[in-house]
Amino acid sequence: MYALVEYKGKQYKAEKGALLTVDKIDAEKGSKIDVDTVLLVSDGEKVSLGTPYVKGAKVQIVVEDSFRDKKILVFKYKSKKDYHRLHGHRQHYTHVRVEDIVTA
Repeated sequence: MYALVEYKGKQYKAEKGALLTVDKIDAEKGSKIDVDTVLLVSDGEKVSLGTPYVKGAKVQIVVEDSFRDKKILVFKYKSKKDYHRLHGHRQHYTHVRVEDIVTA
């Protein structure tokens, strides 16, 4: 059984026990969150498709931990103008574990 979930503006495939990497969540480690923006639910033989969301379906997730991704370097350069800039960026993410998929 799996579900397609829209969370914080992005879509994820959630299966029971799966570990998802989402944008940073300001929640304590171990806290539970119910996500009710489920786009599709499939149990292997039957597929429920929402318009836009499946009514009564929700995915229960547990916050694991927060971390920062590896550094990305952004280099700007204009030839013959003596212009160059180097910026670094590290994105904040949170690991969440899918605990259960509840259908209507």
